[in-house]
Amino acid sequence: MSTVRLEAVSRGEAEVPLQPASYDIWDKKYRLKSKRGEPVDGSIDETYQRVARALADPEATAEKQKYWYERFLWALRRGAIPAGRITSNAGALGHKPATSTINCTVSGTIPDSMDGILEKVHEAGLTLKAGCGIGYEFSTLRPRGAYVSGAGAHTSGPLSFMDIYDKMCFTVSSAGGRRGAQMGTFDVAHPDVKEFVRAKREDGRLRQFNLSLLITDEFMSAVESDADWPLVFPVNVKEKDDVDLGDPAQVVWREWPTRENYVSREDGLVACRIYGHLRARHLWDMIMVSTYDYAEPGFILIDRVNEMNNNWWCENIRATNPCGEQPLPPYGACLLGSINLTKFVSKPFTSEASFDWEEYKEVVRVFTRMLDNVVEVNGLPLQQQRDEIARKRRHGMGFLGLGSTVTMLQMKYGSKESCEFTERIARDMAVAGWEMGLSLAKEKGAAPIMD
Repeated sequence: MSTVRLEAVSRGEAEVPLQPASYDIWDKKYRLKSKRGEPVDGSIDETYQRVARALADPEATAEKQKYWYERFLWALRRGAIPAGRITSNAGALGHKPATSTINCTVSGTIPDSMDGILEKVHEAGLTLKAGCGIGYEFSTLRPRGAYVSGAGAHTSGPLSFMDIYDKMCFTVSSAGGRRGAQMGTFDVAHPDVKEFVRAKREDGRLRQFNLSLLITDEFMSAVESDADWPLVFPVNVKEKDDVDLGDPAQVVWREWPTRENYVSREDGLVACRIYGHLRARHLWDMIMVSTYDYAEPGFILIDRVNEMNNNWWCENIRATNPCGEQPLPPYGACLLGSINLTKFVSKPFTSEASFDWEEYKEVVRVFTRMLDNVVEVNGLPLQQQRDEIARKRRHGMGFLGLGSTVTMLQMKYGSKESCEFTERIARDMAVAGWEMGLSLAKEKGAAPIMD
């Protein structure tokens, strides 16, 4: 391997041949094959060609399709890396017509009813079948032991319904080559929060899930002051006579993902019955111990997520994609891609090493248009998902190979110089993406959300 690298350096290039593991991953996960298992993509470059063709086809004219096919193919060869479902499924409809180019989604809000729970299981099954991961919030379901007036019985709680989603995911994913992926989020003030924190201590339970707590600023303040922490759930309109809505010892008023069937005020806050209290630091310690021992649950600062969301004015985020890096609103979708920074280094590992900033920014611009076209070929199975992605046309772009790149540029990782380089990488990506976004709005019209 060192000989290969030195030969590349002597030519002033940053390229090295693919390692066998990389080739194996492409062959097993992203290479298009027929139903008989015969390769359709003869090489990785043919995979690039398939993807570039599929994402250029939404362009308005044959001339534009030809032009942007060539530009998209150039960007793919120069370090643009679409997310896995794009690479796997774009241009593959002739071989797998029911698949999506979207990696991950978030479910619609799960209603606290049997119909609602099972409807979302059905929607999730279709989503997973299409190759997408999915996230849900389960703290919209009433706590274990709460009375269900329609059934004349007490509910088994949200964790028991999560088991249904878990088994569904395991069953659907077993029919394909990709393991199903799910995220379950849960409000830190829900009465069953301790059960959620401890869920994965039970062998074999919720193994198709990643788990994350929705941590509020209010909870963090309670931890800091070592205060009592109330465990609450909304008061159903059928139960409003069972509590004194004016008694702060029985009821607190809070924001909630839905007001349907719940007691609410004109300011939009929902009445939540207090089921009990915990010392906030005790709950904090329980979370930290579980995270240390089992790496679960994760930790989502949900108030900060919504404060920093550019679309705060039209959506409320309560869940993320399965790996937690993309918070999304109900029926939102993860349309992602990354850029390989090592592709832009000339004369690596030498005193003359340099980074091609202009080519980097041009790849970002072209990649932005490419990802925007994925909206047109999203293949999402639910109408609500298709409506959401078409209305906002959101996509995310990141970068990879940062550590390798700063090393190739003879910088020490973590040095002042490398931090300034990283800042410029992020800033130039943002500005170049915005430039293309404005250009697209002028050429094709703004996203419907701007109406």
